[in-house]
Amino acid sequence: MTFKTTLTADVVRAPLDRLRNANLEFARLYPGESGNRQAVHTVYGGGHLFSAELPRKLGGLAQRALDEYAPDFVTFAKALGLHGNALLPETQVGIQDLVAALEKDPEAVRKVDEPAWFAWTVYRRVVAKLKSEPIEDFRVDFEDGYGNRPDAEEDGHVAQAAKEVAKGLAAGSLPPFIGLRIKPFTEELRERSVRSLDIFLSTLAAETGGKLPENFVVTLPKVQIAEQAAALSDLFDILEPKLGIAAGALKSELMIEVTQAIIGADGSSSLPKFLGASRGRCASAHFGTYDYTATCNITAAYQAMQHPSCDFAKHMMQVAFASTGITLSDGATTTMPIGPHKAKKDGPPLTAQQQAENRAVVHRAWKLHYDNIRHSLETGYYQGWDLNPAQLPIRYGAVYAFFLESFDAASERLKNFIQKAAQATLVGDMFDDAATGQGLLNYFLRGVNCGALTEQEALATGVTIEELRGRSFVKILGNRRKH
Repeated sequence: MTFKTTLTADVVRAPLDRLRNANLEFARLYPGESGNRQAVHTVYGGGHLFSAELPRKLGGLAQRALDEYAPDFVTFAKALGLHGNALLPETQVGIQDLVAALEKDPEAVRKVDEPAWFAWTVYRRVVAKLKSEPIEDFRVDFEDGYGNRPDAEEDGHVAQAAKEVAKGLAAGSLPPFIGLRIKPFTEELRERSVRSLDIFLSTLAAETGGKLPENFVVTLPKVQIAEQAAALSDLFDILEPKLGIAAGALKSELMIEVTQAIIGADGSSSLPKFLGASRGRCASAHFGTYDYTATCNITAAYQAMQHPSCDFAKHMMQVAFASTGITLSDGATTTMPIGPHKAKKDGPPLTAQQQAENRAVVHRAWKLHYDNIRHSLETGYYQGWDLNPAQLPIRYGAVYAFFLESFDAASERLKNFIQKAAQATLVGDMFDDAATGQGLLNYFLRGVNCGALTEQEALATGVTIEELRGRSFVKILGNRRKH
């Protein structure tokens, strides 16, 4: 059958060419998530204190805090409020009997006491993480964590920190992600900031022959205007050839900490302009809770990670940076898990009451940190800041609990979806499409990367290890259609 048409090839060529160019430009601007591993946290520490062995030392301090304030999985679960924690035993005898049963046959316990299995599994994986990789990302800080000091003093600390990073690179003791935070590019601080950047990278390159640590970034705080992001990229362009650093290797990390970063003077969002000004150098954007709420005139008593103003700003970041490949991070819990009583070196040990008071203070701080992390995860922020080693067990505990809680449902949905390839699948009351399939795959990728899930658990969905590492749901479907 022949149909009458009006739009001939020569007529539509020009508008379709324009459309093609626009589509290609859109694809360039929004390539989708990178699929690369994202750290679950960034630990900030004053640059004057950094050493090649610091990540290992912080891991030891984190383990010590866990041993002191949550020596067993039940105490840990009750402190954080893990689901079903009220059903766990209260006595040491009961805890010991449960541990023995779990170590003998965890699946048997899971069938009759899921809360116990869940809390025990989270706790064991936290302990293993603190031993194997306590720090995922570290930022050598010459801003808030360092302060303003005489130029000569900061020069010396910056050079020493760079040498320690080089030493850690050679020894293999650096975390998988690391970077430098300089001061803002404001008129008052830009010269000091540029000098610190120059000394650090020049010293590091001299020590390593131009080699950078893997996943190295330079963090620019309190970005106000696109020109500040552009200036950092300009400096990278100058430094790389002079220092023997590979072209394009230097990446930036922008901190969103002022209201003008969200809405600029012209009434439009500043965030896409920041990204464009970075010219492909920007790897991530981090939200600064307390500076941002301060610029909103929120008093100190109400400056908190879950304040509605923070959720608004972070959602603006999600909207602006979605599908650009830029990773996002939430801020920090500033209530530190530090007990008020400390035993003196040559003095008497703490009394039982003092120990109980310490435990209560630490557990309250832990619960606040846990709730903040859960809020971040539930709103799509998979990374945040940690400021104290005693926060590390809670970071991993919150992240692991988040992923494990969803494991059974996600596993069933992904398995069914893959089995039916391109067919939409109804599992329970959740109807999945291809985009959901990629989201489910991303869930397993994040879970495995951070240690919440094992590779064996992810493979139970029907994907192979190669497919899991390939990170493409479309390719997985293609593989299934070939067979």
